[in-house]
Amino acid sequence: MTLRFTATLPEGVRGPVSAALHLPHRLDGAAGDAEVSDEAVVSTCAVGGVAYGPCPWKWPYNDMGLPFDPPSLALPTAGATATLAYAVTLDADETAVGLGSPDASSAALDVRVELKDGTGAVVAQGPVLLSFVPGTPPARERGTLHARDRSGVLWRYEATGVTSRPFERRKRVGGGWNAYDTMTTLDSPNGALARDAAGVLWKHDVPAVAPAPPFTPKQRLQGDWKRYTALVGTGELGRDRSADLVARDASGQLWLHQGRRRTGPAWNPSLVPDTARTPVGGGWNVYDLLV
Repeated sequence: MTLRFTATLPEGVRGPVSAALHLPHRLDGAAGDAEVSDEAVVSTCAVGGVAYGPCPWKWPYNDMGLPFDPPSLALPTAGATATLAYAVTLDADETAVGLGSPDASSAALDVRVELKDGTGAVVAQGPVLLSFVPGTPPARERGTLHARDRSGVLWRYEATGVTSRPFERRKRVGGGWNAYDTMTTLDSPNGALARDAAGVLWKHDVPAVAPAPPFTPKQRLQGDWKRYTALVGTGELGRDRSADLVARDASGQLWLHQGRRRTGPAWNPSLVPDTARTPVGGGWNVYDLLV
């Protein structure tokens, strides 16, 4: 976002005029404040129409009971004129929410702007309103929905992170997906699993390099999966193995197929899932859908 405000200077002010933006409360580590990173907010600043340039934030923490200042942003120095117009960009990460508001009933922070003349005397000051609230998650943290239509075309719906418009417009992945009677998606980087009418389980990996199609050509894993009435990918359940698979048989028994262990510095997606299975429990036929 860009924060814009104008400061009016009294007559006779001599330059250069320095300025700073001060948040209203301190970061007291001893009081259990939420951690705020050293780059919680990254800013560029302009004054008087001069081109934008980087401007530094200070994030002092009190963790020893010593006097300290609240977070502040140093604004560009400018010559003394009747009015000074500032524009500040704010690019905040998720830890900026920890800055919060000193008053739970307040919708915004009363941030104080202070201007000083060449002698260091304060010549103008006043509040601007600013809030740090959770925003839209970055694309890498948003989910994706895949849907197959009656003709066998697979479509991709990418999440927006916005509740009023949860998905982007659909994108066509490709046709021929009606060759499978069951499909399940595994968390990245493990791709998708699909079973054909003969009971053979196939794997579609997620390409390692973008931009690329969502899935690579299929790889054959194993046969004899026709015995199951439902397959559900569980995603990554540990650092030492890839995604697991849960399957229900015709009697209602639930089985866990664990992903194979890591064999080196990278996952080996062609080894998912393992042939060994572990019983989870019976009675799962009371459900008509597993996700």
